[in-house]
Amino acid sequence: MNKDTALDYIQNNNIIGIKAGNQRPEFLEIWMVIVQNRIFARSWGLAKRSWYNTFLEDSAGEILCGETTYAIKALVPEDISDVTEEINQAYLTKYNTGHNIKYSQGIIQEKHIARTMEFIILD
Repeated sequence: MNKDTALDYIQNNNIIGIKAGNQRPEFLEIWMVIVQNRIFARSWGLAKRSWYNTFLEDSAGEILCGETTYAIKALVPEDISDVTEEINQAYLTKYNTGHNIKYSQGIIQEKHIARTMEFIILD
């Protein structure tokens, strides 16, 4: 499993599968962006039972890039204030067509910025 392959897949595909914790049976499809060769996602839904809140309790999970599954560790980035603007720009650049535009403009709002998660691919 090659981290560069996963980064390339995420960079070039709009929807990525994610499994938070060990309890979920299937992958949920979400948006992810790459900034500084790091993987980030923001929770759109603010529900108590969300992938974001699950990762706060259990950092183990998986991402699905095409046919390849990668084990990940999720964390709230310690340098979030330093990378927020780059993450915002990555969302606006990647998701910039059609119906995605209103959501990319929404996901850079404070309530979603506060739910930014970084995913570390485990070897």
